[in-house]
Amino acid sequence: MLDLITKYKSDPNMVYNTWFVNNEDRLKAFRTIRRGVTQVTNDIKQNKFPNDFKGSSLEFVLTCITEQKEVFTGAAHPFYWKPKLRIPDIYENQRNKQYFGRFLENCLDTTKEDVLLNEIFKLDERKIKGLGPAVASILYFLHPTIFPPFNTAILNGFNILCTDKKKLGSWIEYLKIREVVIQKNNEYRNEFSNDLGAFAGLLFELGMKNLLPHNEQKLSTHEADKILKQFEKRRNGVLKERKEDEVHTEMQFHLVKIGNAIGYDTIVASNDRSRLYKDQKLSNHCLEEFPKQDIPKDVFTTISLIDVVWFEKGTNRIVCAFEVEKSTSIYSGILRLSDLSFSMPSHITKLFIVAPNTREKEVIIQLGRPSIKNGNLEIRYILMNALREHCDALCKFGDSYKILEKISNMP
Repeated sequence: MLDLITKYKSDPNMVYNTWFVNNEDRLKAFRTIRRGVTQVTNDIKQNKFPNDFKGSSLEFVLTCITEQKEVFTGAAHPFYWKPKLRIPDIYENQRNKQYFGRFLENCLDTTKEDVLLNEIFKLDERKIKGLGPAVASILYFLHPTIFPPFNTAILNGFNILCTDKKKLGSWIEYLKIREVVIQKNNEYRNEFSNDLGAFAGLLFELGMKNLLPHNEQKLSTHEADKILKQFEKRRNGVLKERKEDEVHTEMQFHLVKIGNAIGYDTIVASNDRSRLYKDQKLSNHCLEEFPKQDIPKDVFTTISLIDVVWFEKGTNRIVCAFEVEKSTSIYSGILRLSDLSFSMPSHITKLFIVAPNTREKEVIIQLGRPSIKNGNLEIRYILMNALREHCDALCKFGDSYKILEKISNMP
């Protein structure tokens, strides 16, 4: 087992490295998804939740989850409305919808394991068609030390590791798997984390046949070819993400440069300050720390992860905030800016999404959603090519944040 864990943790292409420990977006996702689940419960209570998955706040939550690398690919599929089967039965059935909303709300309101397990037992007793342990993907992002994520690949990996024959679709089977995962995670505590995502990642790799235990039989030629294709796909994904990270850092540098030139104090996300652009560390051009704010600690932690923030010189008043998007969902960036605006409504002047030119249509669609417009949240967007091309001119001729109107757009 230790040899398997060592291989899992040391391979840069395994999800332990690509998703769990070296993915800053993973950390941002927890509060974003929590806010999204809160929106789901509010929509259900206020009878604003539609009779379909598409366009619902639940779709936004699952979109944010599926952004989280290969581990969560397909996490949204069980929630798609299948009219012929009437599943999952939480759209047209109002009683089931209300119960699902209360279940999520109760899970949001506690951190006690026994209370959470009791909520699952009660949900299971309702026998809501099509609403099984796929919900565990949501629960993981609410309580990562209590619930492991769950999908076909993770289940297959569990069966390989434990030589078992567990099946999908049953809460009871999921809870049995969970007990074993927690037991194994505790047994190898020094190798993993309190966050059960690390161990679930090991099961995922086993289920995808990217890792093979010693007792696994020799692969057939067909299986070997399949794994090779998976490896090449993943390797290309890692290279693509590395390139996106470089562009992300470049955009942060341009925004910091413009903000400083105009006369503002600037700062980048707390987990990005050591990044380099053309051998220049971002932190060398920013404030040493995020100015103190009179807000709850968890909100402050989230706000400090926003990609770039401009402040009035010598104060803690935020003038502009920027989220730079890559291949992740535009909506997750919007939620973080929404979080900032909601927490500090009197402070914020302008909010911006910076996105690749190829994603302009998606930006317009997301910013045009009723949940954004009805919230009186004004977010403009800046395309990366425009920021890159006009950076020096903005630095030379700008005297306030209003210069950004020259290169930004409203949806």
